[in-house]
Parts: sequence; structure tokens; C-alpha cells
Amino acid sequence: MGVLPVPAEVRAILLDIEGTTTPIAFVQETLFPYIKDNVKEYLRAHWEEEECQRDVGLLRKQAQEDSSLDGAVPIPLESGSGEEELERVIQAVVDNVHWQMSLDRKTTALKQLQGHMWRAAYATGHVKGEIFEDVVPAIRKWREAGMKVYIYSSGSVEAQKLLFGYSTEGDILELFDGHFDTKIGPKVESESYRRIAASIGCATNNILFLTDVPREANAAEEADTHVAVVIRPGNAGLTDDEKSYYSLISSFTELFLPSSA
Repeated sequence: MGVLPVPAEVRAILLDIEGTTTPIAFVQETLFPYIKDNVKEYLRAHWEEEECQRDVGLLRKQAQEDSSLDGAVPIPLESGSGEEELERVIQAVVDNVHWQMSLDRKTTALKQLQGHMWRAAYATGHVKGEIFEDVVPAIRKWREAGMKVYIYSSGSVEAQKLLFGYSTEGDILELFDGHFDTKIGPKVESESYRRIAASIGCATNNILFLTDVPREANAAEEADTHVAVVIRPGNAGLTDDEKSYYSLISSFTELFLPSSA
């Protein structure tokens, strides 16, 4: 797609993960199935632990907020009346997690549990984070040019750090200056990008956001953030209007930084 010059005012590059640094197939065919296949076993093994109970408490609170939604799965409180009741509660949590995932929900409660489950999977070597081969060399070059590099993903900050800490390229967490998730706001709302800029300590137009999702690109643009849409194998196709409107790249190597010239 040629070379895309980065505006001279850009001081920070903000990266999406799925479909941008990492193949969508890894998330859809490895990470998410791991949760679905192992959530019951994980809950049984960790139920008595404080962290697991916090995760379940958040999911229960989310379930109450979702009670009016079609197909929503409530999570009952435990009364401490034995093994059979515990199994019913665990099954309710499993069903709730499966329901949320079937709708591709991005709730903080779901993401927190997933993050903790993935932590165990990465630490034991069951999972390694996949990274496109152009990503690491490009980020090193950006950093050498004085650019700050941040991650903004729907996945929790913990899940992000696991993916990059246990990646096919080794531990590459040192390449990032910070991480943002949905706690700062949804990626499809412009206010989120203003909050990120404030957190970084710069203006929104000092940031270039790379994402594969036009709705996210649009929200960032509304906040006066620079945007490029990333075209990767397996990503959703763009309309002709989107292709003509957005700056497009198929590799991080296509970004040209004036300061690195």
C-alpha cells in the first residue's frame, strides 16, 4: 500500500491488538476457545481463592445489570448449603460466561476473569501470544526515533501484558510505555481517546491510533486523533467508502516517521 507519512506533530503511537499486532485467528481460535473449554475446571480449582471470588462477584453484578437482556443468565448467591449448590452456582457462572462470549461482550467483569485464566495458560506454556513479524522491528525503530508506544485493547491490561510477555517473540513488554483497556472507556467512543491523551500528557492530535476497526477509527478521529486502518489477513473487509476515506497500511513498516529520516 506504499508509505504512509506520520504527521510531524505525532509523539505517540497507540496500537490495537486483535487484527493489528496479532492475528484475529489467534484470538478467535486459541484464546477464546481456551476460556470456553476450561472455565468450569478453572472455577472448581480456584473457587476458594480471593481473586476468583472477586471475579465471580463482578460477574454476578454484571448479570444483575444484564437481567433485562434476552437470554441473560443470572448468577445466584451461595448459601453454603453444600456441594450440590456449589456446582449449581459454578454452572451458572459458566453459562453466564458462555452467554456473554456468544454475544462478543466486552464487559470488564468478563475480561477480568478471562485475563486471570489466560495468565495461568501462558505461565504453564499452554498458550503463546502470536505477533505479526513486522511488529517488533517497527516498534523498535519508532522508539529509537523518540516515539512513545501504547496499547489500547478491549482485552484487560493484564491480558495484554500476558500476550506480549509470553509471545512468540519472547517477552516484549519493554517496547510499550503503557496499556489501556475499557476501564478508560469503550473504543468506539471519542471521549476515551481524550482520556488517553490526558493520561499520556499530550494533545489528542499528538497521537496516531492504529486499528483494524473503522468504528474505532471514527471515534478516535472525532477526538482529533490521527488514525490509520490496518489491513491484515483474516480481518473484516472494508467498504469502498472506508478504503477511500481512511489511510490504510498492511504492515507497520509502511509508516514513515519524519523524525527518523
